Amino acid sequence: MRHRRAGRQLGRNSGQRKALFRNLTKELFAHEVIHTTEAKAKSIRPLAEKLITLAKNGQQENRVHAQRLAMARLNDPAIVRKLFNELAPRYAGRPGGYVRLTKLGPRKGDGAEMVQIELMEE
Repeated sequence: MRHRRAGRQLGRNSGQRKALFRNLTKELFAHEVIHTTEAKAKSIRPLAEKLITLAKNGQQENRVHAQRLAMARLNDPAIVRKLFNELAPRYAGRPGGYVRLTKLGPRKGDGAEMVQIELMEE
């Protein structure tokens, strides 16, 4: 039984799942809009929002520490720079809800529910 087991397995082992979430989050920050399955989008949404909050809170104090934490999770210096220099100031006045999911309908090949995940404007 899976009582009280949080998160989705997505048919992968933990290492593959961690790499998938890292890559999807990096692509979301790089392109600001991506299309993926609903389950994957719902899995990376909290990760992306926590990283944006980390960057926002890292603007005031402990910037180096916050950048190192973000680097440990994303493993891409260019994306971390964009997160701290562009995305964090954009959401400075917003208390949360940085990511939007929009349903696109089923995928033609296998019928998987597709969504567009995007960073909100502001």
